[in-house]
Amino acid sequence: MTSIPAAEENSAPVIVVPYDSSWPGKFESERQILFRVLKPWLAGPIEHVGSTAVPALAAKPVIDIMVAVESLDASRPAISAAEAAGYIYCPYKANIMHWFCKPSDAHRTHHLHLVPYGSRLWQARLGFRDALRADARLAQEYAQLKLSLAGKYRDDREAYTQSKTKFVQQVLQSVGLAQASET
Repeated sequence: MTSIPAAEENSAPVIVVPYDSSWPGKFESERQILFRVLKPWLAGPIEHVGSTAVPALAAKPVIDIMVAVESLDASRPAISAAEAAGYIYCPYKANIMHWFCKPSDAHRTHHLHLVPYGSRLWQARLGFRDALRADARLAQEYAQLKLSLAGKYRDDREAYTQSKTKFVQQVLQSVGLAQASET
């Protein structure tokens, strides 16, 4: 099993770029590969999540893909299948998802999240994405926050992510979702 320790998850710098209209196509191409590779463990859809899934939103140029699985235990064999498709397994937040990056920790083009279908994390990720898609003003506010934090935390991905928590919680509360503590 190819994996990197969770402590090394911070090695890629935080760089936020303007929206790229190629992102949906890149997701779709990868979705087709993942559907074939992960089909035995699918318990629902393969979703484009994260900022690259929101039209016009500035983002780190990394395609976030969330795959619905029945459970973390039942999908454990999918780790090897994802690795065969070029993903590197990282035991990051391993109590709520199986997380991967591609092609390497230092240069990421894709993040893969195997998440139990219907879980709080599943609902929160989709709820947040959909709220940003539905409200251009909210998406712009989030973009400004991300750009500011990327400047401040360029070499600390965890601090960058944690500093967005309050905003994410407010959005989730505004759409009626209780905060999933690990969004």
